Amino acid sequence: MIRRRAFVAGSLAFLAAPRASEAQPGDKVRRVGLLFAAASSSPGVQIEPFKQSLRERGWIEGQNLTLAYLYADGHYERLAALARKLLNLGIDVIVTDGTPATRAAMQVTKTVPIVMATTGDAAGTGLVSSLARPGGNVTGASFLMPEMNAKRIELLKDAMPHIARIAVLYNPLNPADEPSVAAIEAMAKALKLNIERVAVRAPADFEAVFPGMTKQRMDAVTVVEDPMIASHALRVVHAALRGKVAAVFGLPSFVAAGGLMSYGPSRPALWREAAVLTDKILRGANPGDLPVAQPSTFELIINLKTAKALGLTIPPSLLLRADQVIE
Repeated sequence: MIRRRAFVAGSLAFLAAPRASEAQPGDKVRRVGLLFAAASSSPGVQIEPFKQSLRERGWIEGQNLTLAYLYADGHYERLAALARKLLNLGIDVIVTDGTPATRAAMQVTKTVPIVMATTGDAAGTGLVSSLARPGGNVTGASFLMPEMNAKRIELLKDAMPHIARIAVLYNPLNPADEPSVAAIEAMAKALKLNIERVAVRAPADFEAVFPGMTKQRMDAVTVVEDPMIASHALRVVHAALRGKVAAVFGLPSFVAAGGLMSYGPSRPALWREAAVLTDKILRGANPGDLPVAQPSTFELIINLKTAKALGLTIPPSLLLRADQVIE
């Protein structure tokens, strides 16, 4: 059974796509490089909406467009070298996935345009001067990641009214994560919940995470967005299920794999907006003059199968607010 409802926030709406017949990009073959901090199999990697949006604007891969994809597989120390590799290919635009990838690209070039596809809080983490006037060679799509993570704590409280202790799984190597953890802690304090930070810096750190939560009798875990963590999505979901720990995420694919809930902006929409801005830049626009776009629609997804496996009864009032319910 599926129920849908739009969650609206933010001041900048996504731009409407023009008809393909209106797009006249010219005969020159342009090169776009995509730099991912995560693995190619990560649930946050949304290449097809990006490619489709470019096709709608007249950019056809293999005709007037060449795309190059490089993945760090969650190893952030590789990102700078990968960004340089893209530059050596003569890339016209670098499209980045996540804050670590954007920072790496900014370190290696101050001139080649950079388009952020799924960056959290670009202004708050210093990637741009402001959302309205990003300046420099960077623009893209960004969402208020701290607010999103704080909202998930509220949703957990709604789903589990008697909850008392929540673990926060995050990567301290990602500069976007710390502000989100701080926002989670502030929300938890307001709701009179206890928060336990659980840091994972590398894949090996996952081994002790969920057994530790079980021993400490955590009621739930909220997972802060991070490409390295997303690269191990199934591992995180399965460990939470084995430990009988309710888990809330930012990506719907975690919930489809067995997580309890997700709440966040539409990732395909973010990637489509990145294509809109890439198109503008390929046509001659200065990235620093293009306002950073923010999503206007957010999705709440609940997995009732997982709730039943955990012995939870989700309140009907919360189910009515969900965009999708998996049964």
